[in-house]
Amino acid sequence: MLTITGARSVLIDQHTTTTKDVVVADGRIVAEAVGEGEILDAAGGVVTPGLVNAHHHLLQSAFRTLPGSRGVPMREWLGVMGAAYTRAGVDPELAGAAASVGLAESLLNGVTTVADHHLTWPSGCDDVGIARAVVQAAQQVGARLVFVRGSARDDPQEAAASATRIVESLPTGSDGMLQLAVGPAGVHSDSRETFELLGEVAARFGLRRRTQANEQVDVEVALERYGRRPLDLLQEWGWLEPDVTVAHLCDVTGDEIKRLAAAGITATHAPGCDVPMGWGVAPVAALLEAGIEVGLGTSGGGSNDAGHLLADARLAMQVSALAGPALPARTVLGMATAGSAAGLGRPELGHLRVGAAADLCVWDVSGVADAGVADPVAGLLWASPGRRPRHVVVGGRVVVRDYLLTGVDEPDLVAGLDRVLSRGRQR
Repeated sequence: MLTITGARSVLIDQHTTTTKDVVVADGRIVAEAVGEGEILDAAGGVVTPGLVNAHHHLLQSAFRTLPGSRGVPMREWLGVMGAAYTRAGVDPELAGAAASVGLAESLLNGVTTVADHHLTWPSGCDDVGIARAVVQAAQQVGARLVFVRGSARDDPQEAAASATRIVESLPTGSDGMLQLAVGPAGVHSDSRETFELLGEVAARFGLRRRTQANEQVDVEVALERYGRRPLDLLQEWGWLEPDVTVAHLCDVTGDEIKRLAAAGITATHAPGCDVPMGWGVAPVAALLEAGIEVGLGTSGGGSNDAGHLLADARLAMQVSALAGPALPARTVLGMATAGSAAGLGRPELGHLRVGAAADLCVWDVSGVADAGVADPVAGLLWASPGRRPRHVVVGGRVVVRDYLLTGVDEPDLVAGLDRVLSRGRQR
């Protein structure tokens, strides 16, 4: 049993706060303590649900701030990233090292669940080995992982066969620490056959589906290649359904928002990628008003060099008025927690009600950066940019204590990735 005590405020969900202790037993939030257990001091802090990053590309954690990847059109960006992957050699060793760094960074920034949309599968690669390496990285640092067997211009039949091999080789267990999904990159890169075959894999194994749509290049390519907009194609290809989450959605019309809402899809907002890439700002307020569940994601290190979801929540709040009514801090925190969890089909995540998974963060609000803040919950976003949690708990296990990882040595993870990347520099 674990009791989190002494907090100034506990955010149960985006609408509810309390000052009561949070009690954990068997990895779940329970109503009251029964017997003795560990005490986690939250004095001077705000307790929130663990953040849920609904859209990441963990491999890109090894390829941040590459020359030629900033301030360029996406067509050029794709070439720069692809060349970097080729030089480094994408294999299980690189995938695991990059994921270890990206997942550790996530935990240190309060992200307890990461959806990794893995898109890079060189011909003839050890696909199961790559997936297993990412899963093992999550197990090592103590993060929840949603591994998405993605596709970006892969052969459709091979993508589906690979997804099947991965699902059959990686048992997810009953503790909710691993979830599997499928997801083509988008209509700009993948064919109707890819979408349909990966959809069949999802139906066979009961997986959720994820894709990206209506970024700048996605709309351009769809119009050039098909004479239609991306959402028209997704609907025709069977990918506007309740089990689908669509990331980005920067360029959507009012009619398209109505269609998305009627289809029951969920959405992921990724301003830390979309803004620097020049794709614009998704009309999040309009999506929410239409009844669409919206989560929050960072995207990968090739477009957003940090996996700091709270910082991106702050950005989402600040730029929201450029695409509709301004979003309140609690609404955006709701996106970064329960909104993201909804897109994963995980109702036990993203809140601290009794029965929820015991994923939570303790944020210190006692310092000068929070002095004078009237609402400490809103202050998590408005004040102290780049703040990190003092403690992080995943499934009842303390994985970050006093700002340090408990299960792994951070310098070792850095050295491990540097060692793998040196292979490419020696070629």
